[in-house]
Amino acid sequence: MSRYAGHVQIVTTAHEGERRGVTITAACSVSDNPPMLLACVNASNPKNAIFQKSGRFALNTLAADQIDLANAFSGRDPALSSQERFAMGAWQELVTGAPVLEGALAAFDCRIVEARVMATHIVLIGEVMDISFGDHKPALLYMDRGYRAL
Repeated sequence: MSRYAGHVQIVTTAHEGERRGVTITAACSVSDNPPMLLACVNASNPKNAIFQKSGRFALNTLAADQIDLANAFSGRDPALSSQERFAMGAWQELVTGAPVLEGALAAFDCRIVEARVMATHIVLIGEVMDISFGDHKPALLYMDRGYRAL
């Protein structure tokens, strides 16, 4: 799978005053009518159960100049708290209340219509309720265990 290039994104949610964000590459469009997308988070991390509890998520598409955020939310530095990770960016809320990254290439604010554990991951399918667009910049990709720009 290291040869499978993926767009780097941060999937976020909020529930009962707690925010969670995770760097992922496993996300894609599912439908354009209604607009829906899919995002996968690791099921072995108990902190990711918040995505199912909240019923919402935002998929924040990163630009090549947002590597620091990608690293922070990837868990590479376990000493960083969730609060410290979120402090590295500017966040807003759209329709669902999930944290949306200001300056993301695109951010999709979604209501979860289905969540299912498949092997090692929780597959979240969300209906897009709102979209935020940032500036046109090179996209951040991950391939061969490293970041790339497109």
